[in-house]
Amino acid sequence: MHLNYILPILVLGIVLLLSWLGWKFFLGQPRILEGSRSPKPVLPGAEALAGAMAAGPETLTEKRAVSAAFLRASRRAPSAAARYWRVWLPVVSLLLVALAVAITLKLNRFHRSPEFEAAEYAQGIRIKQTLLEEKLVPPPPLPPEAFVNVIAERPSLGHADRDWSKLNPEFVQVVLRVMEKMKARGFPMVLLEGYRSPERQDSLAGQATLVTKAKGGQSKHQYGLAVDLAPIREGKVVISERDPWAMQAYNALGEEATAAGLTWGGNWSFKDFGHIERSGSLKSLLKK
Repeated sequence: MHLNYILPILVLGIVLLLSWLGWKFFLGQPRILEGSRSPKPVLPGAEALAGAMAAGPETLTEKRAVSAAFLRASRRAPSAAARYWRVWLPVVSLLLVALAVAITLKLNRFHRSPEFEAAEYAQGIRIKQTLLEEKLVPPPPLPPEAFVNVIAERPSLGHADRDWSKLNPEFVQVVLRVMEKMKARGFPMVLLEGYRSPERQDSLAGQATLVTKAKGGQSKHQYGLAVDLAPIREGKVVISERDPWAMQAYNALGEEATAAGLTWGGNWSFKDFGHIERSGSLKSLLKK
């Protein structure tokens, strides 16, 4: 039987046991402790008192003497068994409650939603911490001259959208912090492409030169959850993978993006070194 079913049943059993003990020895205490299931014990002097009462007291003094004697007899100390239960029942009840709490805490790690994923949880924590920090502002756009070599090498980038406002705001903050760390490592980065329309995605997927395998609606670019970055050297954007310095920058990007909880395209079978995106399946991300 799965632990998700065992735990509630075990705790319910303990609660029922506590309820039974409470009813038997507390709510039903007068009957149990006085021995309702066995002949009522005859208190010392009870027979004499009963005889005196049956005979009928003749004076007020006799009545008072009989009443006082009866009260003294009825107020005798409880039996040893009654004292035992009164002392140990609360202790046993507290131990059972402590046991139920300990079992719940011990098995808590098994009582989780099947959809829970530790990686996504850790990523969410990092994003929340990022949002609590001071919000970063995207850098100003570079002049067109900075992209001359890039467009010459890959003409399709001439129509790339570099508008930060079209991207997911939370994702933007994570990317900007990655870019800050990249700059501190000596690799300033620039946004090569952010949002990508479904039509442009289909156009890139249909090119003779393979740029992407995802069709329109299948890429996180369409939802503002992916960007393509490139390093800047001497005011020029460099994207050539044959450039050793550029590859150092891309590898550093992979390290920083992974540390920030993002997915790096350089880890895919189809290498996309400048690509980073929000981790998780597109279906799960769109549900949030």
